[in-house]
Amino acid sequence: MRFMMIVKATTDSEAGVLPSQELIDAMMKYNEELVKAGVLLAADGLQPSSSGVRISYPEPGGKPKVIDGPFTEAKEMIAGYTLIEVKSREEAIEWALRMPDPHGNGQGQIELRQVFEAEDLTDNPESLAKEAALRQQVEEMKKA
Repeated sequence: MRFMMIVKATTDSEAGVLPSQELIDAMMKYNEELVKAGVLLAADGLQPSSSGVRISYPEPGGKPKVIDGPFTEAKEMIAGYTLIEVKSREEAIEWALRMPDPHGNGQGQIELRQVFEAEDLTDNPESLAKEAALRQQVEEMKKA
C-alpha cells in the first residue's frame, strides 16, 4: 500500500522562508529511518506557489486555462510530500506521527492519503497490462 504524506503550506513556506538547519537535520534523520525500514519511495519539498502554475478545465471538452501563481489560501496548498510503501494504514499513520514538525514552528500539518493502485480503479485486463508495461518502462529508464 502506498501512502502520501502531504505537508501543508504555511505563510512562511509560501513566502519562501527556508527551513532552519536544525529542521533540515531532523528531516534528514527521519528520511534515513524511512530508507533503513525500506518504505521510502520519494520525499521532496516544493517551491512556493509564486513559482507555480495552476491548470484548470473550466468547461467540459474545452481548452485548459493556465493561471500563474502565487495562489491564495496557503493552508490549501502543499509545501512538500513524502511517498511511502507500507503494509497497512496503521503503519502509514505510525510513520506520519514520527515526522518532525515540517515547518518547525508549531504550524506544521500533514495530510495522509492512500494512493490508488491500478487494480483499485479498473478490472479491465487490457488497462491493467498497459499500466504494468508503463511502470516497467519507468523502472528501466531509471536503470539506464
